[in-house]
Amino acid sequence: MTEEKEQQPRSFRNRIASDSAVEYQFTNGYHGRRRSLIDDARAEKELCRATGRRLSNAWRQLSLSEDDEDLEVLDNVEDNDVPVKAAIVFSPNDGFDRLPAILDAFKRYHVTIHHIESRPPQDGGDDVSFLVRCERDQGRGNIPGLVISLKRRVKSLQLFHENGVDMDGPWFPKVISDLDKCHHLVTKFEPELDADHPGFSDKVYLARRKKIAEAAFEYKHGQPLPVIDYTEEETTTWGIVYQSLTSLYQSHACKEHMEGLKLLEKHCGYSADLVPQLGAVSNFLKERTGWQLRPVAGLVSARDFLASLAFRVFQCTQYLRHGSSPHHSPEPDCCHELLGHVPMLSDPSFAQFSQEIGLLSLGASDEDIEKLATCYWFTVEFGLCRQDNKLKAYGAGLLSSYGELEYALSGKPEIKDFEPEVTAVEPYDDVNYQTVYFVSDTFDRAKEQLRSYASKIRRPFEVTYDPYTQSVEVLDSREKLQRLSEKIKGDVILLNTAMKKIIN
Repeated sequence: MTEEKEQQPRSFRNRIASDSAVEYQFTNGYHGRRRSLIDDARAEKELCRATGRRLSNAWRQLSLSEDDEDLEVLDNVEDNDVPVKAAIVFSPNDGFDRLPAILDAFKRYHVTIHHIESRPPQDGGDDVSFLVRCERDQGRGNIPGLVISLKRRVKSLQLFHENGVDMDGPWFPKVISDLDKCHHLVTKFEPELDADHPGFSDKVYLARRKKIAEAAFEYKHGQPLPVIDYTEEETTTWGIVYQSLTSLYQSHACKEHMEGLKLLEKHCGYSADLVPQLGAVSNFLKERTGWQLRPVAGLVSARDFLASLAFRVFQCTQYLRHGSSPHHSPEPDCCHELLGHVPMLSDPSFAQFSQEIGLLSLGASDEDIEKLATCYWFTVEFGLCRQDNKLKAYGAGLLSSYGELEYALSGKPEIKDFEPEVTAVEPYDDVNYQTVYFVSDTFDRAKEQLRSYASKIRRPFEVTYDPYTQSVEVLDSREKLQRLSEKIKGDVILLNTAMKKIIN
């Protein structure tokens, strides 16, 4: 059965993606330095550009002629990637005069029109656009062929899936189970590739890392989280890290982190003598703020990681740093995740802030992903806040590093107020301590700033998260906007009723 699957031809898009993945592994492997989402966002952007060129060239080769044979080949190649239902927005070359010929193309390519409407020119221009909702006929419809034909007759064209997502834009998960596809590693579990890694020559450690990583690779949404039987050496390493960091938290960590850690000690057995299991921690977070954990084998791509945040899912490693270097890890490990991130995710306001970064990333351009990753780096990873007229740390990168936590609040580095427009383009240092840190007054204030910044991100749609179905809805129709409006109206009525009862 396995051999038969391997012999099946890959789809056009999968072949391109696979070739790009190989290129990415060779050019962006483990480099022995602290990897960051920003690094990976930049590398991913360059990779996407290269992939886009391949797709464009391949598409061009497949569409040199408009004869039936060529179009049939194109339809077969992309069949798994082409939607049954779609929406097409286009601006004809000659306005209404060319509309009959354009609509006739739908018939020739066996695509049924369900709805058509005109839209006024944008930004004071003269180009009228049309929205056509259509469906390809079963067994005969050829949407790729239709698009090729239309592009020769119109000034601009956008093709959308039935759910309204631009097919030319980046794919993103729509339901929480789609996160099974969001595990593209940019740092593989291969510390043996770099001689500077603490575990480079430790064969036992390398085998252990591989075993834990395999459990993460095999995990699918809905399954029980893997249980790791941590060794005595791993527990000792955890204990050293735990004791050193908790001794500094009282004077350096924000109150939200301190409160979260106390709850984790009470409900999840956090202590120097026990490495917490993801299952217990995930259940606690889900009851507390609606967040949950899922295992990951290493650092995933920036786009995949940020997308998981939109669903209140945090991708969490389960391996520990090498015992010879307990106070430093060149990559995320469970000390970083469980001591740095998890206590903060137990705070409702911070949990909302993190999710909003994730929602902003869905369908964003590669350039915006890089900016969002930079904002994430200087806030969720290395952010500071003001509490009781003192600077406190809330960033997980600080809260899981004894040395940098001391340094960040020592008065030596430059401190700037958090402004998303400024933070998004700030140079960073992924080798040494940061030379600048950003401070927020409150998480609520940071959320307001982020929302203002979001309005400037170029994205042809907005999304909303439904916690009941754990899905993302693209707001691309009046019906969806009406449903959202009714929900907000109901919430406002509830708020007013509750306020009256409290006041009276």
